[in-house]
Amino acid sequence: MKERKKILTMLVENNYGVTSRVSGMFSRRGFNLDSFTGCDTLDPRFSRITVVVHGDEQVLEQIEKQVRKLEDVIYVTDLTAVDSVCRELMLVKVRVLPENRQSIMAVSSIFHGKVVDVTRDSMIIELTGKQEKLDAFINLLDGYEILEVASTGLTGLERGSESVVPLKGKSL
Repeated sequence: MKERKKILTMLVENNYGVTSRVSGMFSRRGFNLDSFTGCDTLDPRFSRITVVVHGDEQVLEQIEKQVRKLEDVIYVTDLTAVDSVCRELMLVKVRVLPENRQSIMAVSSIFHGKVVDVTRDSMIIELTGKQEKLDAFINLLDGYEILEVASTGLTGLERGSESVVPLKGKSL
């Protein structure tokens, strides 16, 4: 069977240990996580967790079923199956001599990157976007020494207001 990627976003109760329980489900069942991100929502009782997983159709179906069964999970959306916006944040530290700064800044600008730190011999560039965009930026830095890269992992939301679950004042 052909492997593919799936992006699942979950609204979960913001209980102590919820991220541990969600990530633990993956390790207990031997599923690999490509990325795992989480944050509070506007309502402090709830958090949003986004996971990126890959596998064949049977594995991906099993992952989604298992996630839906977790006690703290309120709802799950497969962002790969709906119209959605997904992004990742990446910081790239590049060794740069003063005479090369302008060329790095020009490449960063093309990718809507932002220089967030400059020292005598390095720069840190912040970029957001799809993985393909981030990879293309890294490839264009060929010839420069990339010192470090850090990324957040993917996060996303379904487009439109129809999918929003009204939570303000809701008791669960």
